[in-house]
Amino acid sequence: MNARECRFAFRTLPFLHSCDGAAGLVELRSQPSRRVLAWRPDLVGDLFRIDRLVRHAGSDTLGPLVGRGSLLFLDGDRHAQTRRILGPALRGGQLKSYRQLITATAERALRELPAGVPFPLSGWTHRLTLRLVSQIVLGSAPEPTLAEFSAWMDSVLGSRVRTLVYRYLRPPAAVPSPWRTFLRRREVLAADLVRQAAATAPGTSNLRDLLVGLPGPGHDDELADQLITMLFAGHETTGSAIAWALYWLDRHPAVRRDVEAELAATACDGSDAAEVPLLAAVCLEALRISPPATVAGHRVLTADAELGGTGYPAGTVLTPCIYLAHRQPDVFAHPGRFEPRRFLEQRPSAQHYLPFGGGVRRCLGADLALLELRMVLAAVLRLRPLRCVDAAAAVPQLRGPAMAPSRALHFVAPT
Repeated sequence: MNARECRFAFRTLPFLHSCDGAAGLVELRSQPSRRVLAWRPDLVGDLFRIDRLVRHAGSDTLGPLVGRGSLLFLDGDRHAQTRRILGPALRGGQLKSYRQLITATAERALRELPAGVPFPLSGWTHRLTLRLVSQIVLGSAPEPTLAEFSAWMDSVLGSRVRTLVYRYLRPPAAVPSPWRTFLRRREVLAADLVRQAAATAPGTSNLRDLLVGLPGPGHDDELADQLITMLFAGHETTGSAIAWALYWLDRHPAVRRDVEAELAATACDGSDAAEVPLLAAVCLEALRISPPATVAGHRVLTADAELGGTGYPAGTVLTPCIYLAHRQPDVFAHPGRFEPRRFLEQRPSAQHYLPFGGGVRRCLGADLALLELRMVLAAVLRLRPLRCVDAAAAVPQLRGPAMAPSRALHFVAPT
């Protein structure tokens, strides 16, 4: 690992900020194979267009967490088949069936907040979204299981130090270490989730039925990988997005008042973006200025290719950078400002605005995440407006490749 790769791995956000003035790409290494961080629109667009023809490299952080059978790392026909099977449960008309669940879960989470007592915002939003996605994936899940899942994830993603220890200190499994503890906790949790899926009555959760029916050479192992993937991917970034959106609304009271007025003029619960255009724009702008995912996976060229007018040899690893793509002043005027109304005027293309990635690996739950984001914000603003008590603590914290507000950021519910 060279000096530039070290900076990207160990000081990710400062490194990305240092790249702001670059020409849309940075070469992280040249040997033994090229590795390029890319955010130039034409290059990103070309890369997404050939997505079916590239190999998707694993992740040292997410790989052991979600497992080798995870949808996040499948390729070729297996990947396409799994997306075809699961996709209908996460978009289109099926989303209507989740509205009541989202409303009930958000209202319960708001009722549980003690009045006038500061609480860590991102911890609260992540618990809310984990509770919600567990019901979508499994029909239901015991609170102790969710607590263990959350604690297990925090053991490796809860701080930058924990993540780096988990990524780079992996002695043999026979040696007592945090790595061995992580693996043992994953094994127990995976078995528990598979039992929970088996015990759930068919028809209780459409997504559970689809997951149980997925073909695979090692069925229980792959089912466990997919269950962990759905719980992780279905709550981690969405919880971060809700936290960021609440923070930005708190920092911009004029925007907040306009959104509250928009909600007061309609009975819409936030599920229909067309009925609450400013609320929808707030969500899109929060995803732009503070994207919950900083990069969109690692693509490995399986053949020489010309991308963005430049030739790249087979074996080159290209990583689209969401964070930097969203900070380009020629696309987003004053990119450091929170200006939701920019999304009322126009919708940028998928090669400029990519909070959910792109190509054939665009986040399968993107539509569900946007639905949750709008509906939870609507519930908070209508039922129990939360207020920030220490805005200076709103520093980004990386959780693997995801970006959430620091757990030091506290909000308070009204008395």
